[in-house]
Amino acid sequence: MKKTPFVLAAAAAFALMLSGCSGGGDEADAKTPAGPNLPAGEEISTTVDPELTKLLPAAIAEKGSIGIAIDIPFPPMAMYDETNREVGFDPELGRLLGQKLGVDVKLNKQAFDSVIPALQAGKSDIIMSGMNDTEERQATLSFVDYSRGGFAIAVKAGNDVGISTQQDLCGKTVSVQKATIQGDLLRAMDCDVQVMELPSDLDAQTALRAGKSQAYVADAVVAEYVVATTDDGKAFEIVRDPENPAGFNPVYSGIGILKDNTELVAAIQAALQALIEEGTYEQVLERNHIAAYAVESAEVNQGKDA
Repeated sequence: MKKTPFVLAAAAAFALMLSGCSGGGDEADAKTPAGPNLPAGEEISTTVDPELTKLLPAAIAEKGSIGIAIDIPFPPMAMYDETNREVGFDPELGRLLGQKLGVDVKLNKQAFDSVIPALQAGKSDIIMSGMNDTEERQATLSFVDYSRGGFAIAVKAGNDVGISTQQDLCGKTVSVQKATIQGDLLRAMDCDVQVMELPSDLDAQTALRAGKSQAYVADAVVAEYVVATTDDGKAFEIVRDPENPAGFNPVYSGIGILKDNTELVAAIQAALQALIEEGTYEQVLERNHIAAYAVESAEVNQGKDA
């Protein structure tokens, strides 16, 4: 949540099917199928490492499970397949972390703006919801960073509003999901951007589609996916700023854990590093078409407020 110029697509070359980072919809939305971006096949799995299990806090080891606060649907980070099973990057990686640590995983669906309160209330242990790692959030959470990307602007196909750079958002109405960094970035531009904050990412997309906003802003993985898949790619298009074709202000996203829970931070970091080294982390990225946003190692709190 910063005071900097806004942010565009993190990887212009990666204009394939990608998607977002926090969008809890209503019950009808919850039945959205995974779509073509999640190939069917055997579930990716790993094996328990007893040495890593020893790193877990006693309370989690005793109950034998980790509760994950997650916002669904939010393709490709989290969604439902045709059997209503949770799929996407966050659920799949979360299950792998549980397998590596030798504990069960419980996915607790939450609206994105309630995932931090859910941890503070003890309803979940970690957040896996495509959350951006920022210094402001680090006041409450520690982040085990699992991806790196940026933000993107989407407009209606044809771009009749003529948005070609970040500055062209000035004076426009821009729809975003509530409680995401994008709203803060847009307000920080201080040039009369009208920020329309809506409960879910799908709501923000719908506002653009209905003409209630002139642009929609989301994490690059979300926006790219939305543009590629909505009406077979015919509804929206990504704005590519010619001055910054690779995107503005790359950001880290990661697994949020209450900062005082240092044992759990260490356990999750070690488990993610093990998944990276064995290649299962990369498999989950590739299956969800977000390999361009990989991290090379499991690090903590790399995010900075610009």
